[in-house]
Amino acid sequence: MGVTATATQVRAPTVPVVVSAVPDVKTLRDAIPSKCFERSLVRSLSYVVRDVVFVSALFTSAVYLAKLDAPWTVTAPLWLLYSFVQGLFFTGLWILAHECGHDSFSPYLNVNATMGWILHSALLVPFFSWKFSHARHHRYHNHMEKDTVFVPSTKEEFEAKEAKGLGLFAKLVDHTAADTPILTLGSLVVHQVFGWPMYMFLNAGAGYKSLVQGSRDTVARHKQSHYDPRANIFTAAEAPFVAISDLGLLLVIGALYAASRSLGVGTTLLMYGLPYLWMNHWIVAITYLHHTHEKAPHYDADNWTFVQGAMSTVDREFGFIGRHIFHGIVEYHVVHHLFPRIPFYHAEEATEAVRGLLGDKYIEQRTNFMADLWTAFTTCKYVEQGAKKGQLMWAAPAKAK
Repeated sequence: MGVTATATQVRAPTVPVVVSAVPDVKTLRDAIPSKCFERSLVRSLSYVVRDVVFVSALFTSAVYLAKLDAPWTVTAPLWLLYSFVQGLFFTGLWILAHECGHDSFSPYLNVNATMGWILHSALLVPFFSWKFSHARHHRYHNHMEKDTVFVPSTKEEFEAKEAKGLGLFAKLVDHTAADTPILTLGSLVVHQVFGWPMYMFLNAGAGYKSLVQGSRDTVARHKQSHYDPRANIFTAAEAPFVAISDLGLLLVIGALYAASRSLGVGTTLLMYGLPYLWMNHWIVAITYLHHTHEKAPHYDADNWTFVQGAMSTVDREFGFIGRHIFHGIVEYHVVHHLFPRIPFYHAEEATEAVRGLLGDKYIEQRTNFMADLWTAFTTCKYVEQGAKKGQLMWAAPAKAK
């Protein structure tokens, strides 16, 4: 897919074909060339090797940067540049582990599990814990009760929060309550920096019926942690794999501790900590923008279907970075939700194969990614009943538009 395209080759959006009925999964699958479902271990590994080489080279450059005898006015911009670029490649490796979680990395399930565990552990992500909850996200994408990520507030919930007169910190944490540019900016920063750990520790943003056992209304937040094998977001059969995920994190934390003893705590934080924060930012931004768009509906329990949920995701654009470093996950996400075992390097061809069938149901936004993030964050505050029964559309109070 994007490995051979450049930002200047992005096809301009075409006028969609109007589709009167929602196509079923079989019709969509039959339209996609069979080669798009072929998974190559060698090809997938080549991307891992490529990204690991870049990460290793950047780590090496950071070691020399730490030894550079220069004023902070010189070193600070260099550290910022390093952390930004390294954060991009951290994200690329995160996405390759994501491929492992969907078994689109290779036809060999044990290889996928092992590689995903190694890559995600290196990035302090509990692989199996994430894999289990992410699978439920794909099963119930844009379901108002059972989805596990970025389930929006309803208009009534939004108004209830407004009526409570939330304090400054609460407004920063809950972007639906931020009603001034300064508060909105602060809320966006908190959203991007802490969104991922809040999801990992507290299952933040999940639907109230997304738990395997019980409801989010009745289960304590600490029993919804991705790090707890006994948490209510996992089944008994999944618990041992959650423990294996934790073991991977402990091994990496131990390695980071050893690095800090050798290089110093400050240098270790600059080399690993700053890129890690950038990675968190990109993962949250990508996921958020895939599921937040004025034309992307959510559905109540009685009217949700798998295909409608998948078609409520969004294909966006991130130019060279998206297509070459982020492995096209930004640009071709709709077909990924329809058929998650299609490898990322076939997603562009698969998208072109089904876009005619999806017609006006297909949502794409080929504009500036960061501008899109601000637009979505400031205009998509809550969902309310749309023109069709059970379909909830994004909206915002007049003062937030």
